[in-house]
Amino acid sequence: MPDHPDYPSLIAGRTVVLEMINSGDSGLPVLGQLLRVAQRSVHADGMIFVEYAAGQGRIVAATGIAEWAVGRPVPGSDPLVDRLLTGPRTQELRRESLTGELAGHLGGRGVGRILAARSELSGVAVGSLHALFDAADDRAGPEHQAVVTYLASCIAHMYGDQVGLPVHGDGPVLAALADGLAIVDRDGQVRLWNPAAEQVIGRSAAEALNRPLPFPVPPSGQVVDHRLPDGRWVQITSGELSGPVSSRVVTFRDVTDQHRRDHDRDLFVAVTSHELRTPVTVIKGYAETLSNHWDSLPEPDRRKAAEVIGQRAAELARLVDRLLSSATDSGPVGDPTPVPFELVDALRSAAADLPADLRRRLAMELPDGLPKALGDRASMSTVLTELTTNAGKYAPEGTTILVTADADPQTVAFRVIDQGVGIRPEHVERAFERFWQGESGDRRRYPGAGLGLYLVRRIIERQKGWVSLRPHEGGGTVAEVRLPRG
Repeated sequence: MPDHPDYPSLIAGRTVVLEMINSGDSGLPVLGQLLRVAQRSVHADGMIFVEYAAGQGRIVAATGIAEWAVGRPVPGSDPLVDRLLTGPRTQELRRESLTGELAGHLGGRGVGRILAARSELSGVAVGSLHALFDAADDRAGPEHQAVVTYLASCIAHMYGDQVGLPVHGDGPVLAALADGLAIVDRDGQVRLWNPAAEQVIGRSAAEALNRPLPFPVPPSGQVVDHRLPDGRWVQITSGELSGPVSSRVVTFRDVTDQHRRDHDRDLFVAVTSHELRTPVTVIKGYAETLSNHWDSLPEPDRRKAAEVIGQRAAELARLVDRLLSSATDSGPVGDPTPVPFELVDALRSAAADLPADLRRRLAMELPDGLPKALGDRASMSTVLTELTTNAGKYAPEGTTILVTADADPQTVAFRVIDQGVGIRPEHVERAFERFWQGESGDRRRYPGAGLGLYLVRRIIERQKGWVSLRPHEGGGTVAEVRLPRG
């Protein structure tokens, strides 16, 4: 390793990041660019950023030799995470001193040393930045550690801005931001405006002080939800302050996600009703036709009607399966005892069971001789069905859906690649949320209840694997599934 970081590369890269932000970019695209800057600057072989949310971490961005890890869950019990969160903010970790699955995967790819730094916001770790080095690299110097610490702090600032980050809306970054707080005098003029208020409302202290609040103030002890002009919702409470001068303290927080979840639930009920009603209506119509006109219908028409009834019944069964699995947090989510199996054979068998319209569009480039995967062979039918159905839904009719597979020293993987509308970087994780829809309301162009990808992630992660989405170069989306080697 060179004695000093590549400072010119760091400065040039930081300039590119700032230009991206000034041009309106945010979230994962900017985070990914910052990781590329970090990799060049400290001469690393790869970079990883882990975001912590909902009791565990997840790798939301990676570069270099770690690109394969995007989407991988990192349990809070993983020794690597535990050591980082409980020790110094910046640490250099040797591979041989670590245990756990992630350390094993990294070691299997030649990683011998990890330089890691926490990204902290208001004293809460929202994520961690990891620089990965070959085992032969010398120990990192203080300057390399300082650069990684600095870049981890830059990422924390991005989280503080809450523009495209956190990727997971229920992460601790939201808890790290205190409620907005204002003190108003008897005339309703703002006399105090805390930093969190700037974050929640988007007004600096200079813009807010000595002016009325930009929202109504409820009576003491009451809670009111108010919609701001930009469409966000804030929850407001107030109380009287004791003292010689009459004044009131007002606290407020952004509750847009809560309102969105309420809206999503309403949308889910409406969409599910429609999704259930459609196959039921078709089945009922064809069944009545067969019952009332059996003798007058030609044999080919009777066969066609029976075929349509069978297809629609299969669609209905899949939808009911999804609903039951998501509602009860159980169902067809994989054998709890994974066993080695031939992934290519499982994919070919699963493809044979796909609906005819999907089979016609499928192109499979599956090599012979892949090592066995460790997991539940039977569940691959559900996984492939959901991923290809999703691909077919968002791609023009007649375009090809490509399925490929390969292996590396630690995992066996397959990909479903479509030529559709693609996925926006800020949606690659939200797409796995239950009931989430990329579109809503009357403008929804694509059917579905928002459950397919949610179930795929549950199935694969129970087999100690992971699934991720990314935009495909040239258009479309790549869904990638990775399972441990058997």
